[in-house]
Amino acid sequence: QVRLVESGGGLVQAGASLRLSCAASGRTVSRYVMGWFRQAPGKERDFVAAISWNGGTTTYVDSVKGRFTISRDNAKNTVYLQMNSLKPEDTAVYYCAADRDGNSGDYSYRPRYDYWGQGTQVTVSS
Repeated sequence: QVRLVESGGGLVQAGASLRLSCAASGRTVSRYVMGWFRQAPGKERDFVAAISWNGGTTTYVDSVKGRFTISRDNAKNTVYLQMNSLKPEDTAVYYCAADRDGNSGDYSYRPRYDYWGQGTQVTVSS
């Protein structure tokens, strides 16, 4: 069983930066695809970014390209989401997710992920 714990959220003004962290425990996730999703009030949980096991492949939703960067440190069993130039529309609960079954296919496909964190709130004021 894998436990994921997100941290780093908060309340910031538009244009600011935040770095989210997702620490995994229970077993190593070094061979897992790792993803970040977000959910705004009254909306679906949407894909934000994902990274392959070795960091060689990353993918982003169009709305965050050029502003967000996903990375991982397998030695620390941790994944990060650096968020720059934040906008009010980035306000949401951000969730970390882990996919144990492989590194091919569509990383944005939510059902592929086996483990989820509890989420961390990001609020961007205008």
